Amino acid sequence: MLKKWLHKVLPGKSGKARARKEVVPFAGHRISADMLSFAAEKVVRRLHNEGFEAYVVGGAVRDLLLGIEPKDFDVATDATPEQVRKIFRRSRIIGRRFQIVHVMVGPETIEVTTFRGGGKVQHNEHGRIMKDNTYGSMEEDAMRRDFTCNALYYDPIRQQITDFHHGVADIRARRLVMIGNPAARYQEDPVRVLRAVRLSAKLGFEVERETAEPIAEYAGRLKQEPAARLFDEIMKLLFSGHALQCLTQLERLGVAAGIHPILTALQQAGKGGQNIVTPALRNTDERLRADKPVSVGFVLAAVMWPQLENHWQRNLAAGLKPAPALTQAVNGLRDIEKGWGVPQRFSATMREIWQLQPQFANRRGARPHRLIAQPRFRAAYDFLLLRAETGSADPELAQWWTAFQHADDETRLLMSAKQEQESSRESGEKRKRRRKPRKKKESSNHAV
Repeated sequence: MLKKWLHKVLPGKSGKARARKEVVPFAGHRISADMLSFAAEKVVRRLHNEGFEAYVVGGAVRDLLLGIEPKDFDVATDATPEQVRKIFRRSRIIGRRFQIVHVMVGPETIEVTTFRGGGKVQHNEHGRIMKDNTYGSMEEDAMRRDFTCNALYYDPIRQQITDFHHGVADIRARRLVMIGNPAARYQEDPVRVLRAVRLSAKLGFEVERETAEPIAEYAGRLKQEPAARLFDEIMKLLFSGHALQCLTQLERLGVAAGIHPILTALQQAGKGGQNIVTPALRNTDERLRADKPVSVGFVLAAVMWPQLENHWQRNLAAGLKPAPALTQAVNGLRDIEKGWGVPQRFSATMREIWQLQPQFANRRGARPHRLIAQPRFRAAYDFLLLRAETGSADPELAQWWTAFQHADDETRLLMSAKQEQESSRESGEKRKRRRKPRKKKESSNHAV
């Protein structure tokens, strides 16, 4: 029964999804071959020369139509992965669910996929695609793609775009449209919910009504996805360059909280109020748009800080000192962090940034000199500035560390010595003065 039902709702059976091939000439898109990367054009031409079809496909074509410089280029072909592997010496086959080939050309890697077919797809009991190593024609491949804006095939030799689902028109209208039956497509792969959020936020597209309606219902199925895959998709939201817009779209499209702790923390931050998450994401967006490097561990530390700080404050209220109180809070969070799919290299950075925060309060003697020599000092200092900006740390403390790190060695010694003196004076004032012992009365030696 399940197979029959899936057969009915698969995209190929939807009247809306019937492909109508349209070839758009150069005059209709103005994308020239020299707008591609050298590696992408070389891979396409080499495959053509070997007698295969090959096209630049997906987000690169979409971005070029929007006047955006693509970050990477993917190629689709009728050559099998094994055939592609034989043509390109510097290449490797990867993937289990659907095999693809990574072709290395100089420093660039081009992802080459074989046209996917529509048959022999293995689903699990929830309707999710588990295995998809079936090949087909370009038209079948277009039916299997998620959104119309991603189902465009550009031939740099003929300089024309092949469009099966009115993707060019949807891009010009700035609307995001699912290919086929949206409910069935979300059931096949729930991660498409997050892709709809990310693409609509990143491109400024309006999500078409029929594409948007099932999202609230099917978003809960994301809980059944492997933790590592879900984490990767959340990272794409965070580092899309439009993370704040993604938060707005999560609420607008009805994606409920509770799917993943990081996603829940983001959604709570998006509800407003003063928190460290919003300025952290704003700074990340600005850096990404300016092609500046960003730290995954730093952003994760900011996203999860409100939750950690609540535990820290409770431990402080219970009488623990700041450093042990924070360490206990970090260890408590670490116990539940194991199922989040966060790679160790990111979670280690996140915890190091957190555990350095109480040490900023130690400005006496040699302590500040040791702290500034720590490998994670700069990241921890930037985090302190965010905390000061949002009321989670003393602004005067942040100003002192700003001056300290930019001072020369002699000035640093004077600054730490001054803190030592002030601390000694304060402790001296708090110490109670000893009362002088009273003199004992001399006993009388008069004879009785």
